[in-house]
Amino acid sequence: MKVMFIQTQETPNPQTLKFIPGVQVLKEGTLTYHSGEDCSTSPLAAALLDVEGVKGIFLTDNFISVTKDPSADWSVLKPIVLASVMDHFVAQKPVITESAFKADVTSDVEDDEAVKQIKELIETRVRPAVANDGGDIIYKGFKEGVVYVELHGACSGCPSSTLTLKSGIENMLKHYIPEVKGVESV
Repeated sequence: MKVMFIQTQETPNPQTLKFIPGVQVLKEGTLTYHSGEDCSTSPLAAALLDVEGVKGIFLTDNFISVTKDPSADWSVLKPIVLASVMDHFVAQKPVITESAFKADVTSDVEDDEAVKQIKELIETRVRPAVANDGGDIIYKGFKEGVVYVELHGACSGCPSSTLTLKSGIENMLKHYIPEVKGVESV
């Protein structure tokens, strides 16, 4: 039997743990699943969401963030989640099905210079830092000076996410791009 060593890492969100299996989870992109939603595109997410007390799964290239219900206890959940992840990878089951990624809707309008800079800063500076904490941030739009982003994984529902958005991301974007007046999570 093949044995895996799966590392776990705390995140700033006490309800979320980061599980690092040491193998590739996704080839590209990120996926988020919540309890009660259709997980037919990810057998791994479906298995993890079957664990009582697990309410959210975030998948990326090299880790899985698992968010628990506030009433659940990590000392009970963690070994069950570890066993589920190990069983999945040892059995060489697919993490996702072919239909997991929906086609991106692209705009016919080319981004202006401010939007290009915002996207570049989010991609090169913010996303790597957020990924270290078990989450992700996705650019959603820029309107009337406000940058709209979507938080995933450990960042979604994290007590410190508002502080991170306002003190960290917003201040950095304002510094480099004068058109930015604020940052909001959608």
